[in-house]
Amino acid sequence: MTTHDLPSFAVHIPDAELEAEPLDPGQIVSGTPEVTGKVLWESADGKQLRGIWQITPGVVTDTEANELFVVVSGRATVAVEGGDTLEIGPGDVAVLREGDRTTWTVHETLRKAYHISL
Repeated sequence: MTTHDLPSFAVHIPDAELEAEPLDPGQIVSGTPEVTGKVLWESADGKQLRGIWQITPGVVTDTEANELFVVVSGRATVAVEGGDTLEIGPGDVAVLREGDRTTWTVHETLRKAYHISL
C-alpha cells in the first residue's frame, strides 16, 4: 500500500519517529545541523506531500518548494533572499513560495508539520 492509499489517520507530532535526511554539505553555513523527517502522505501523482520535518541548531541555506507549515516546537529565523525575515516558533504558520532562496538560522531544534506542492 502506498501512502496515498492510507485511510484517514492522526499522528502526535511531538512523539513521531523520524528518519535521517542527510543535508548536502554545501547547504551548511555553520554548526552541525542534522535533519530528520517523515512523509506521512503523498498524492498518487507525487506532487503533494504532507509530513513532519525537524532540524537541529545551525545555519543552512535552501531553495524552497511551495510549502505551508506549522511549527510545533523550536525556534528559527528564516531570511528570504530579497524578501522578509521570518521569526518562527511554536504555533506559527508560515508559507514559503517555490523558488524562494532562504537562510535558516535554527536557534532551538525545530519541528514542523508541512504540506508541499511540487
